[in-house]
Amino acid sequence: MKLIQQISKTLNLQLQDVGSVVSLLDQGATIPFIARYRKEMTGSMDEVAIRQIRDLRERHKVLSDRKSVVLKSLKERDLYTESLAQKIDKAATLAELEDIYEKYRPKKKTRSVMAKEKGLENLARFLMQQSNQDPVAEAKKYISSPKKVDSQEDALAGARDIIAEWINEDAPVRKVVRRLFYDTAMIISSVKKSKKEEGAKYKDYFDWQEKAFAAPSHRILAMFRGKKEKILSVRVRPDEARACTLIEKRYVKNSSASARQVAAAVQDSYKRLLSKSIETECIKKLKEKADIKAVGIFAENLKALLLSPPLGAKRVLAIDPGFRTGCKVVCLDNQGALLDHDVIFPHGQNNEAAQKKICGLVKKFRIQAIGVGNGTAGRETQGFIQKIQFDTPIPVVMVDESGASIYSASKIARQEFPDHDITVRGAVSIGRRLMDPLAELVKLDPKSIGVGQYQHDVDPKLLQKSLDDDVVSCVNKVGVAVNTASPELLGRVAGLNETTAHNIVTYRDEHGPFKDRKSLLKVPRLGPKAFEQAAGFLRIDNAGSALDNSGVHPESYGIVTAMAKDAGLPIDALMRNKPAIAGLDLKRYVTDSVGIPTLEDIVKELQNPGRDPRDSFENVAFDDTVHSITDLVPGMKLNGVVTNVTAFGAFVDVGVHQDGLVHISQMADRFVKDPNEIVTVRQNVKVTVMEVDIKRKRISLSMKQRP
Repeated sequence: MKLIQQISKTLNLQLQDVGSVVSLLDQGATIPFIARYRKEMTGSMDEVAIRQIRDLRERHKVLSDRKSVVLKSLKERDLYTESLAQKIDKAATLAELEDIYEKYRPKKKTRSVMAKEKGLENLARFLMQQSNQDPVAEAKKYISSPKKVDSQEDALAGARDIIAEWINEDAPVRKVVRRLFYDTAMIISSVKKSKKEEGAKYKDYFDWQEKAFAAPSHRILAMFRGKKEKILSVRVRPDEARACTLIEKRYVKNSSASARQVAAAVQDSYKRLLSKSIETECIKKLKEKADIKAVGIFAENLKALLLSPPLGAKRVLAIDPGFRTGCKVVCLDNQGALLDHDVIFPHGQNNEAAQKKICGLVKKFRIQAIGVGNGTAGRETQGFIQKIQFDTPIPVVMVDESGASIYSASKIARQEFPDHDITVRGAVSIGRRLMDPLAELVKLDPKSIGVGQYQHDVDPKLLQKSLDDDVVSCVNKVGVAVNTASPELLGRVAGLNETTAHNIVTYRDEHGPFKDRKSLLKVPRLGPKAFEQAAGFLRIDNAGSALDNSGVHPESYGIVTAMAKDAGLPIDALMRNKPAIAGLDLKRYVTDSVGIPTLEDIVKELQNPGRDPRDSFENVAFDDTVHSITDLVPGMKLNGVVTNVTAFGAFVDVGVHQDGLVHISQMADRFVKDPNEIVTVRQNVKVTVMEVDIKRKRISLSMKQRP
């Protein structure tokens, strides 16, 4: 209950709703299932809020596990007390817990430990009293050869070392200094000696400083990458004098000689111990903060890419372009199955053979669309195809082939096409990506798609978790056709995993297409719980019940049966019959477990069964006169496609094999705080060329309407 109260307070959510989510998660419910089919229990909470609850629940477990370790350590070393245990129990964060434990942490052979071994702890206590007695005279009492205290100064130095450690272990002091770091610390980067030439790409950070916790994520990650590559030195520090003054207010009581010794210990404690400890902590916190921002950007980009408009189930001719080795051509049916493959050489002087071959394939397989990879020779190949006169107009689409080469060499591709080489597999991936980006991109490691910002520098576990969440969210939002989906796509359905997905495909291959959702229960290791979680997201075309090809969950079929009876129609006649659906009184179907939110979702599904939330496909037409960066001149207005969104702007493909940057300051005729307010990945945009640096291969673009 305490955990639920903390989460409720942190996220400003109703206690009862949080409790329901935690209970459902404990029972093994998935986030898409909870968000879609348990709205009454959660107050119609969305996936974002449910993820936040899950993450806080996991963070609480980490804190709880650490508390157990600390308490066990204290008990083993006879340091446990009830009052200490209560402080540990009340610690709300790991930082607070570690501050409490600092005093009791097993110590290495520190200067303080060695001073205590010399018997100087009482002298340290004497100094802390800050009386008017002479500390030098008092220190004489501790001179002892066996103890290796050779002089009064040795004794006083040892006492100061002990005091310095006491200060470092003082939880309230650590809290105050930490607050100073968070509020005022500067992040300062400088280039290391003899590294200027090697680290030229970090030139902006050779002599840079700004307020640490106000710095944008991309600059933080750039500095830390430079530090990792041993190009930059990076420090995070507040004003030292101010920090020491804060500590002195707590420890220095007067101006006596002993007080001056304590003041010296304060300076030493801060410089040697406290500042380094808190700096390390702050660097970690800054990295975490920057990681979260970068991962969030990557996740938004990936989501937009996964949900980019599909061409749909059409017969496609796909081309993986190339100059020297030719262009690999594949023909796919409307389900993405490989029908034929060949190679053409359209970029020589005599390209009639290539033209004839394309025309033959288009006619033979009744091709409805042609997709051309946007890599090397992409624009030239697109231009070649567009000049061919087909019997009927056929759209020619440039397809982003990022990651296609990785897929073609993957285990998944080898299993799909064991008898074909990587060039065929790559072309198939391009064609399928045009037909259904989501179904094809789930086969790739998201990090290889190239839509992130510093994705190789962020915490890999955090990145993977976030990307997995978004892939699963997108797959379940769209729904999956169980009789045609790949194991990789099925494995992302709520409640399913790699094993059950492969079992579904194996069962499908052995017994033929599934006739209805209920028959999924015959699949090995797909039990009632997995079926409950997955069924609503799986689609079965031409099933016995039309509801099996909709987002209505089987547990609600009875409700739809009652609705159809009240409307005087069969279920399949009720579906898409908007007047009949509008005439239903939803209050008649409310039960203890089913309320208006679920009923409204059912009605939406009946109006548009299995609706695809993705936008309609729209082909972008690049300027025919522009093929390379040398063709660009300032002032040109071009069509483009957003390929990546970062914290500082968006990269746009204008058809020249080199993406241009629309800086955040050039995204609109107003102030833009977040580029995601304006654009998403794969969005078609109109841009103006601002500047072209051919030597550095940099293109500056603008989306502003006014000059």
